[in-house]
Amino acid sequence: MTSTPLPRRSFVVGAGAAAAAGLGLSAAPPASARRGRGYPFTLGIASGDPEPTAVVLWTRLAPEPFAEDGGMGGARRVPVRWRVATDEGMRRVVRQGTATARIEHAHSVHVDVCGLQPGREYWYQFSADRELSPVGRTRTAPDPRSSPRQLRIASISCQKYEDGFFTSLPHLVQDDPDLVLHLGDYVYEYAIGAVAAGRGTPVPEVARPAPRTLQQWRARHALYKSDPDLQAAHARLPFVLTWDDHEYANDYAGGWEDEQHGGVPAARAAAYQAYWEHQPLRSSALLARDRVRIYRRLHWGDLAQLDVLDGRQYRDAPPCGWGEAQACEAAYDPSITMLGREQESWLAAGLAASTARWNVLGNNVMVSRLDHDGDLGDLLWHDAWDGFPAARSRLLEQVVGNDLRNTVFLTGDWHSTFVNDIHRDPDTPGSELVATEFVGTSVTTNGDGEVYGPYYGPMIRHNPHIRFFDGDRRGYQRHTVTEDGWRTDLVVVDTVTAPTSAASVLGSYVVEDGRPGAVEA
Repeated sequence: MTSTPLPRRSFVVGAGAAAAAGLGLSAAPPASARRGRGYPFTLGIASGDPEPTAVVLWTRLAPEPFAEDGGMGGARRVPVRWRVATDEGMRRVVRQGTATARIEHAHSVHVDVCGLQPGREYWYQFSADRELSPVGRTRTAPDPRSSPRQLRIASISCQKYEDGFFTSLPHLVQDDPDLVLHLGDYVYEYAIGAVAAGRGTPVPEVARPAPRTLQQWRARHALYKSDPDLQAAHARLPFVLTWDDHEYANDYAGGWEDEQHGGVPAARAAAYQAYWEHQPLRSSALLARDRVRIYRRLHWGDLAQLDVLDGRQYRDAPPCGWGEAQACEAAYDPSITMLGREQESWLAAGLAASTARWNVLGNNVMVSRLDHDGDLGDLLWHDAWDGFPAARSRLLEQVVGNDLRNTVFLTGDWHSTFVNDIHRDPDTPGSELVATEFVGTSVTTNGDGEVYGPYYGPMIRHNPHIRFFDGDRRGYQRHTVTEDGWRTDLVVVDTVTAPTSAASVLGSYVVEDGRPGAVEA
């Protein structure tokens, strides 16, 4: 497929203040020790989960991000002022207040700003220790009674720090979507060498071990949050996030693990808490030190309903075996769950009540069936929904039974690009076509090498519902949703092993209103 050049970029991408300036963000003072503990906003600022009258604002005070308490000198509680304005210069302030950064939460703050106007742009800023953060930009969702002209989503996943630079993020920011949907593997849990191989840059010693303790997880998140392109994306755009496995451990099944240990293991509790501490999630999402409610629902007027799923915390062990294995009857046991019973009920109720034109499910692993060996057997990858066919059947029957007008799954995890038709019975290719799936490639994971193209490529002929596949290019997906249809542009970068890269559109696919299945634009 011919690559189409993207519009010319009007700013320089790279590191530090230059990246922020190119994005129109107000520059913050350089980190210094002019007073007390030093400049506290080294890990940036962020916003997330936009609602019609509310949005979450986040920061973490960390003058020395890799010190045991972030360089906060043992301070237990620190007041953090926040302001929200209708202008970038922060002159027309409409909301303000004070949050408390607590030592037990790594001096992070999660401000749920309420009383905003629907469907408009806002600017925000924090101050602490007489220092100012950069000025960030966010936006609220439209009025729930309105009919928005469009919704623009950028979806990303799998950003392994040591595999390369986040070269796609400046292009994503330039596209200026309404929100960024992060579908998991925000951080990775593997040990890192003294030098990040794909970047050729040094890694602080405390951030190198495979994290198990809370302090180690905080250091790992601080390493990622230190990236200037990631900081700039968070400061410019609201994020909606879910997790996959590498935020804790490869291919884990949380519900099964809880059974084995009689509760959430301490290592996973530490991973969950550190994740919440470093993301623009509401304070209420942290239910306890070992539980974060990550599944939730957002609306974009009557145009779209976005259900953000948690496919890790509650899932059973895959009955037929871990990873690549033959299908088996045990997986069709109706008691086996991917989402957990409580989340399944929540999702079923939300889909039954939906009046949106487009129903979007933010999902961590592939829904579509991927037959590995054709007529030779039923070899599948059981960490995905293929390992949970009974649970998948319940999900797809909700789509059919509720007569949802348009259902689209946005999926991460695979470090590859897939465009998939989803049939009512994925085991039966000729069954009714009921939904569409766009599986995004990674931001960096697997670097510039050819890994999954040679691996998955020969399988595609066994799977006629797969409309497009590419296994070896990094990037993101750009989705434009309107009343009449859905368009997805598959954006890829030339390289992730240099600090900057050109980008291009590998292909574009559309879904017509009322007609499931993607066709090439």
